[in-house]
Amino acid sequence: MKARVHITLKSGVLDPQGKAVHNALTSLGFNGVDDVRQGKYLELDLVESDAEQARAAVEAMCTRLLANTVIEDYQIELEDG
Repeated sequence: MKARVHITLKSGVLDPQGKAVHNALTSLGFNGVDDVRQGKYLELDLVESDAEQARAAVEAMCTRLLANTVIEDYQIELEDG
C-alpha cells in the first residue's frame, strides 16, 4: 500500500519560505501570483495491506515525527498497490 502525505502550515502561521518564493517569482516577472505557501510532500510504501491499519500507522507517524502538529496540518491519501 502507498501513502501520500501532504503537510502544510496552518492558516495564520507565517511562512517565510513561501514569502521568499513569492518575492522571487515577482522579481522574475510572474506578477499573477498573489500568495505562496510552501509545504512538504512524502510518499511512503507500506507493507500493511489493511487500509484502516495503514491509515492508523501513518497518522501515528505524522503526529510523532513527520508533522509539527502545533503549526502544521496534514492530509493522508492511501492507494492500493
